[in-house]
Amino acid sequence: MGTRTFVKEQHSYSSHSPAGFLRGFDMPLLVSVVALMVFGLLMLYSASWDFSLGAYDDPMYMFTRQLTWLGLGLVVAIFLAFFDYHHWRKLVVPALALTIVLLMGVLLMNEIRFGAKRSFIAGSVQPSELAKLISIMYLAVWLYAKRQQLHDISFGLIPLGVILGVVGGLIYQQPDLSAAATVLVLGGLLFFLAGGDLKQIGGLLIVAFIAAWLVASISLTGQQRVGDFLAGLKDPLQASYHVRRSFEAIVNGGWFGVGLGQSQSKLTGLPVPPTDSIFAVVVEELGWFGSVALIGLYGFLVWRGLVIARRAPDMLGTLLASGLVIWIGMEALINMAVMVGLMPFAGNALPFVSAGGSNLVTTLAALGILFNISRQAGDGTTTDEEWRSYSAVANLRWWNGRRSVSRTRRSRSVEKVAG
Repeated sequence: MGTRTFVKEQHSYSSHSPAGFLRGFDMPLLVSVVALMVFGLLMLYSASWDFSLGAYDDPMYMFTRQLTWLGLGLVVAIFLAFFDYHHWRKLVVPALALTIVLLMGVLLMNEIRFGAKRSFIAGSVQPSELAKLISIMYLAVWLYAKRQQLHDISFGLIPLGVILGVVGGLIYQQPDLSAAATVLVLGGLLFFLAGGDLKQIGGLLIVAFIAAWLVASISLTGQQRVGDFLAGLKDPLQASYHVRRSFEAIVNGGWFGVGLGQSQSKLTGLPVPPTDSIFAVVVEELGWFGSVALIGLYGFLVWRGLVIARRAPDMLGTLLASGLVIWIGMEALINMAVMVGLMPFAGNALPFVSAGGSNLVTTLAALGILFNISRQAGDGTTTDEEWRSYSAVANLRWWNGRRSVSRTRRSRSVEKVAG
C-alpha cells in the first residue's frame, strides 16, 4: 500500500479550542453545508405543515422528525470527520454485507408504501439510501486495492459487474429504479476515475444502455415513466400529473416567487410537497432567483468536494471524495431535473431539503468522510509511493499535468520539513 509519511505542523492553539477542533476542515465547504441545512429547514417547514396536519394531525410532525434526523446525522458526521478513512479498508466488507441483508429484509418485511417495498419503520429508514453510500465506499476501497490489475477484465469489469448487479438488482426488486440506476452510474464513474480500461468502460456503457432499454420495455413502471416523459417533451400538458402540477407551481412563482410560506400548489394537489416535490415549492415561493441560489450552493459544494479529492493524501481519498460528492450532486440534479420535466420521473431526494431520515443521515455521513479526507490533507499526510503509481487517475483522470506539479511540490515540502 506504500509507506505513509505524516508531517504535522506545529500550532500554538489547543486542540480543545474551536480553532483546534476545526483544524483541517475545508471552511468553504462547511459554510455551504450549513447554508444548505438552514435553507432546507426553512423550506421543509413551509412545505410540510399542511401535509403533516392532514396525514398526522400535527402540523409540526415532519419538521420535528427532520430535526431529530438532522441531530443524528450531525453526530454521525462529526464522528466520521475524526475517523481515519483508511480504516474503512477493513470495514467495508461487513458494511456491504449488512447492507445486502437490509435490502433483502425490506423485501421480506412487505411494508408497502406508494406501491413499493423500500423502507422500515413507517418509511423512516430506506436501505437503498444506505446502499448508495456503502456502494461508493466499497467500490473506492476495492478499486484502490485492485488499481494495478484493472486492465485485466477478470479483475476489473467482471467483479465490478457482479458487485453492482447484486446491489442494483436488490434495489430494483423493491422497485426503486432511480436508486438502482444511481448505484450503477456511480460504480461506472468510479471505475473510470480509478483508471479502468477504456474498452471495458465502453463495454460497460453498452451493457448499461441495453439494461436501461430492457427495463423501460419490460417494467410497467419504467414504461409509464418513459412514456409520460416523452409525451411531456412534445406537449407539457400531456406530462404526468405530478410534473404538470410542478409546472403550475413553477409558473406561479415566476422570477421572484410568491413569498416564503405562500405557496398555493402545496395546498391544492401538488403530490408530496415535503419530499419529491419540494423543489417546485422552492421555485414557487422564492422564484427562479431563489432556485438559482440553491443550485449555486449545490454547485459550490460539488466544486469544494472535487478540490478535496484533488488534494487528497492518496488515491483512496481521491476516489472516496469524488464518488461521495458526485453522488450528492447527482441526487440534487436528478430531483430538480424531474420537477422541470427534463428527466423521466425518479424518486431521488433533494439533499438537505427533502424530508427523509435515511437520505439526510447518509448525506451527512458522506460529508463527514469528506471532511476527514480534508483534515488529513491539511495535516500534510502524503503517500509518496502511491502518488507515483497514481498516474491513471491523474487529478480525476484528466488533470495529469497539474497533479504532477502538485506531487513534486508536495514531495519537496515534505523533504524540507523532514530534514
